[in-house]
Order: sequence, then C-alpha cells, then structure tokens
Amino acid sequence: MPADRPTLPPVRLRPDAELARAALAAPVLARAVRLARWAGPETRVGAGGELVDAQLAGAAEALGLAADEDGEAYASEAWRVAVDTGLVEVRDEPDGAGERAAVTAGEALPLVTRGGPRDVLALWLDGLETVVADAAAPVLDDPAALEAAAGPDGRIDFDALGWDPEAEARLLDEVLANLYLLTVSEGGPGEGPVPLPALAASVIVPDDMGEPTDDVLEQVSRAMMRLDDQFRVLEPMGLVEYRPVDEALMTEEAPDEPAPAELDEDDVARYGMVRLTPLGLYGVRSRLLEAGIDAPAVGDLAERDAAELLAAVGGFPQAAARAETEQWLAGREPVAAARELLAAAKGADAGSPLRRLHCQQALALVGAEAEVAVREVLDDPELGGLARVWLAERGAADVPPPPEAMIFWLAIDTIAAQLDADGDLEELQDLVEGLTGRHGGFFAEAWRVEHPATPEVLEAMGRLHRDRRVAKEARKAAFKARSRA
Repeated sequence: MPADRPTLPPVRLRPDAELARAALAAPVLARAVRLARWAGPETRVGAGGELVDAQLAGAAEALGLAADEDGEAYASEAWRVAVDTGLVEVRDEPDGAGERAAVTAGEALPLVTRGGPRDVLALWLDGLETVVADAAAPVLDDPAALEAAAGPDGRIDFDALGWDPEAEARLLDEVLANLYLLTVSEGGPGEGPVPLPALAASVIVPDDMGEPTDDVLEQVSRAMMRLDDQFRVLEPMGLVEYRPVDEALMTEEAPDEPAPAELDEDDVARYGMVRLTPLGLYGVRSRLLEAGIDAPAVGDLAERDAAELLAAVGGFPQAAARAETEQWLAGREPVAAARELLAAAKGADAGSPLRRLHCQQALALVGAEAEVAVREVLDDPELGGLARVWLAERGAADVPPPPEAMIFWLAIDTIAAQLDADGDLEELQDLVEGLTGRHGGFFAEAWRVEHPATPEVLEAMGRLHRDRRVAKEARKAAFKARSRA
C-alpha cells in the first residue's frame, strides 16, 4: 500500500449481514468450505500443507468440477484458502514410520454456520489475502522458461524470470487503491465499471505528464494484460465484477483498432471493464486501514461530538457529508443536537466559516424542531446571521431584522466558507456579484468588518468579479483591510 497517509472520501458500506452472505457465496470461499468438510484423516498433503497431486482429482470431484479442465486448479486454490483461513488444520503427527501430516477440521469451520457476520467477514478477509497473493504471483505458462529458471533442487528462481514479487504486489495494491478511490469519489463512476486502460494508466502515467510517450503507452499496455490475468483470479473471491479483455485484441490477426477518441462504449468495453463489488469495497477498505490509510465509512462519526462531525464533513463530498450528518442526527434529540451543532460552529479560527456552513446544512436536516435552539443564538455576533437565514428560509414569524454590521459579517463569512469548500467557480462568481449588486457601496463598508478572513475574502472577490471596475474596488478594499489589521 502507499506509504503516505491520505484521507479518502467516506464509503457507504452495506450492512454486515448482507456482506457476510456475499462472502459465503463467493465461489472460492464456498469451495474452501466444501473441501474443509470433505477432508479427513486420509487426506494427504505435502510439506507446505498443499494437497498432493494424487488428491486433486478427488478434491475436484468433491467440488463438482471433475469435468472442468481447470477443476484441479480450482481445487488447489480452494484448498490453500481453506488452510490459510483455518477452515482446515494441518499438523505433523508421528506414526510408525516417522512423521505424517494429519488433516482435521479447523477452528474456523464452525464459524461458517454459527458465527456472526463479523466472524464470516474476518474469515473472508483472511482468504482474500491468499487470493491477492495468488493474483500477484507470476504466470508460469512457459515450460521452457520454467525449466531454465529451475534450480538444482527444483525450486524456481524467480529472479531469472525477471519477476520482482514486492514490485508486483505493490502495483496490485496501488491498482486496487485507485479503483477504490474512483468508486468513492464524487464525480467518479460510483458503482459503475471502470475501463481497464484508464485504471492501468492511473498507476503508470505520471500525474504531470501531458501526452504519454510511446514507452509509457507500452507500459500501460503491459500493465493491462497483467491486470487482466489478476482480475480473473480476484473475481471468484467476490472482490470485483470483471469483463475480461477481448481475446481477439491480443491476436496478430486482429484488425486495426480505432483511435481512443473514436471508440464507443462497446469498443471501450472490449479492453476490459472492472468494478468493485459491495463486498470488494469492504475488503479493499479493510486492507487500506491495515496499511495505515485513513479510509472512513459513512457512520464512523455517529458517536462523535458535533465539533468532530463539522470538522470532518468539511472534507467530504456533498452526498457523503449529508449521509454522515443524517446518521449523526438519527441518534440524538433534535433540540439538543441543534444546540450542540451551533456551539461547535462558533469560533474565529481558519476553519470556522466552513463549520458554520455545514452547521447550517445540518440544521436543515433537523427540521422545524431546531427552531427553539436557533432562536437562542439570534443575538450572537457569529451565529445571529446564520440563525436569521435559517428562520427566513422556513417562513418563521417574528424574525428580527439584522443589524447592518451583522449583514456584512455574514457576507464575508459566507464567501470565506465557499472558498474553503472549493465550490463551483461560476456559482461562486454569481454569489459574489449578487452580494455586491444587492448592497450599494458594499466595499466601502466591507473592509471594516471584524472578521479574520476579511482581507482574503476581498482579494478573492477582486479575482472573481467579472466587472473590472467592481473588481478594482474589491482589491482596494482588501488593501485597506490589510492595512487596518
């Protein structure tokens, strides 16, 4: 996993019970469970706990795969998962001739039927590590190369094959992390599939590269072919849904393909399409957390206080911020929740304008029951403007008019919050121009506002306003505000 510790957008996870059912239905884990029940005292294994070749046919038959040309390979994979997850236990026991490996049901097997959802998911995660390691292993399908790379003891010298296990595992980790990020990011594909070329490019093409070079494009092509093999391995574990690369594209006889700009959806899909399943989102997030990466889930803040909620949702996409706030409110009495939110929104620190913006959005979710708490802050210099806006939007009666100083303070605070939120540029320009259009002589008063962000906001208004004369007034006001400070 990447070495830095970024914070990713929060993910919406399905309920544990639903994920556990999906885990048990994943073909690889289901086969591992069947083999654990099939195994017994007569099961023979090698020194590493693997099924000996003579047992593979019987294992494939137990799985109903005797007629499948890959049945023994599937059985071997499922057995490795059974051993690594503790569904079966392999231990050495003495017999008359020395030592033999005894196979018994493992401690994890009863969890399949009697364990809770978290037990099942922990079992699946253990199996996932085995399958990910298999996916990162080299594809050994060239007999001549294998023979040349074999040492005197029969072991394969992977260095001779040009295979770097650490680099291979790191690349797969980065691909899965990028697929996760694309899935949870606002404006990403969401639950839709990602084209394999785009995913490969995301880990190969440098961020600062404009037009990829031929060498880089060749690296992307090689990465695509490797990922095609790897996702075929990962899909039966329930991690992804994958449409493989069209094999016709890999043949020399394939017709010339159109340029990327000319490809329609069907053409793009021929190059491979992949998406994380809901169970895959859970699995990749668990691996990211294990690697020390902050990968929040919606609902993580439900038991935290309002200050932590408002600080966190400021960095969330809009839909995730709303979902997180709804879960936070669900466990609280409305008036008490509104009071806690308003108290957390106060302050003159750099993050306070954005906190107040999210406080106002949270209060909208509380509904009319928040009115008692909102009216309590009408005279507060930091919250009084927010309170009046909230009440006016609901058509409340007896809303006192704001003092002029409060109007200008609220204007500065609102723009500061929108600047921190990195909102849409055109919407921000409309906000700035609307404020200056409604208030004649806005800048003559705005530079005097006792708000820590006043100089920065006025400078930004000078950059954003599309009327050059008004923009110049804003820059003059910003100069006055800085001189005054």
